[in-house]
Amino acid sequence: MVCGGFTCSKNALYSLNVVYVLVGLLLVAVAAWGKGYGTVSSIHIIGGVIAVGVFVLLIAIIGLIGASTHHQVLLFFYMLILFMVFLFQFGVSCSCLAITKEQQGKLLNSSWTYMSPDTRQVLEQSLDCCGLLNTTDSTEFIKDVEQCRAVCKQRLLCFTCWELTCKGVLWWCCVAGV
Repeated sequence: MVCGGFTCSKNALYSLNVVYVLVGLLLVAVAAWGKGYGTVSSIHIIGGVIAVGVFVLLIAIIGLIGASTHHQVLLFFYMLILFMVFLFQFGVSCSCLAITKEQQGKLLNSSWTYMSPDTRQVLEQSLDCCGLLNTTDSTEFIKDVEQCRAVCKQRLLCFTCWELTCKGVLWWCCVAGV
C-alpha cells in the first residue's frame, strides 16, 4: 500500500511518539534506579529528571491521541509545544557556545559552592577526583581536598574534578544541543 496523504504523516507521528514514550519511560526508570541504588543522592536531580520524563510522556500521549483521532487542535498544541521546546533548547545551546572557559569555570564553581557536602563527596568518589577548581582563592579548595574520600587521595595523585570532566565537556554538550 502506498504511503500518501495523512496516512504517512500519521505513521510517522506514531513512530516518533512511540520513541518519545520510550525516552520518557527511560528517564523515569533511570532516575528511580539511580535513587534506589544510591548512585545519585540529590533529590533535586532525581526530581528534575523525573519531571522531564513525565513531561516527555505527556507530550507523546498528546501526539499519539492527536494522530490517532485526527484531532487538529491537539496536533496544533502538540506542534506548538514542540516548537517552544526547540526554541528553548536552541537558545540555551547557543548561549552555552558563547561562554568562555573562564565563564564556564565561574558558573560551575558557583554551582559547586551550593552543593551539599554529601553530594560533593559522592561526585568525588565516583569520578575519583578532589575539589573542583584550584583558584587563587583556594580556601574552599583546600577544605574540599581535606574532606575528599576519593581513592586517588591515597595514591597522592589527584586531579581536580574540573580537569577530569569539565574541560570542554560543557562546550561539546552545547554543540550537540544545537
